[in-house]
Amino acid sequence: MSGELVTVFLAGDVMLGRGVDQILPHPGDPVLAEAYVTDARTYVELAEAVNGAIPRRAAFSWPWGEALRLLDAAAPDARILNLESSVTRSDDAAPGKAVHYRMHPANLPCLAAARPDVCVLANNHVLDYGRRGLAETLDSLAAAGLATAGAGRDLDTARQPAVLPLPGDRRLLVFSLGMASSGIPHNWAATADRSGIDFVTEASDRAAAAVADRIRREKGLGDLAVVSIHWGSNWGYAVPRDHVRFAHALVDGGADVVHGHSSHHPRPIEVYGGRSILYGCGDLIDDYEGISGYERYRDDLRLLYLVSLEPDTGRLDHLRIIPLQAHRMRLRHASQEDTAWLHEVLARTSLGFGTRITRDEDGTLRAEGGRLHHRGCREA
Repeated sequence: MSGELVTVFLAGDVMLGRGVDQILPHPGDPVLAEAYVTDARTYVELAEAVNGAIPRRAAFSWPWGEALRLLDAAAPDARILNLESSVTRSDDAAPGKAVHYRMHPANLPCLAAARPDVCVLANNHVLDYGRRGLAETLDSLAAAGLATAGAGRDLDTARQPAVLPLPGDRRLLVFSLGMASSGIPHNWAATADRSGIDFVTEASDRAAAAVADRIRREKGLGDLAVVSIHWGSNWGYAVPRDHVRFAHALVDGGADVVHGHSSHHPRPIEVYGGRSILYGCGDLIDDYEGISGYERYRDDLRLLYLVSLEPDTGRLDHLRIIPLQAHRMRLRHASQEDTAWLHEVLARTSLGFGTRITRDEDGTLRAEGGRLHHRGCREA
């Protein structure tokens, strides 16, 4: 435990497939079923053209860079990330998808280097290589001792929360679900007799009530609950009103943290009912450095979220955010200038949610808020 508080590290999208997979010790088949890029090594070359040479057969720890030391220093009680890659040698590329991510199972030590306690899987890339690829992903993660939530061999297992022990006979429950708004195909939904993910068609009141009911049934006295949601578009700061209602309903129903992801850059933060709602954590690791078109969002800047909760109530005590930058497919400290830019954007976009973002001398950002009701969303 971190003192008397429970501190949870939350990360957005961790994409260890495609170009990242190609720089690791055991690169898989680089052939891609994409319209414009047919070789995963091209993404490495694009990144090198922008920022310089990237080692091949790099150490498994390479993509994490400075993040590993920072996480060790923070000593969170739990580490949760969205693994947005299949872990498979399958060639069953999902038809009709523009992008496919897979990492070779032999490169799993790269994921293990961050020591995640839970990998949430209900996203729009875990079935990029079919149900055969999903089966190998689940088997590979289990064999590596990595817990998962949000995907399974049937609906019951896909909906089963990951359970982490906490001191004092408490537990941390991690639920994972994915929405159609993030680009998840409807036929990826798990059913009683078909593997897949815990899929939610839309952020409706009825869907929120169903998830809240599951939280109440699973959550015991003293337990804490995180609901991890893959939702929304890749770009833009506006949060749809139905997402806000959905997140509020989850908090009202027992969620202590709402962990949103899908956007390639950070989205606003809200403190509602004393609980933190991260509407979009942004990417943490990917192979996007050389891809142009959305520079105004500065998706090279990445964030580590450290949410500290009161153990008896689950209420937010404080939220620390550490800015990093992707450079040569490796995370490094963000510059003072880049940190100031991130601070301004997060402060501006979160203001409508009653959240104040401050910056410490060392560049760490902090989120402070507490208004119980949201007064409206706006494009920043």
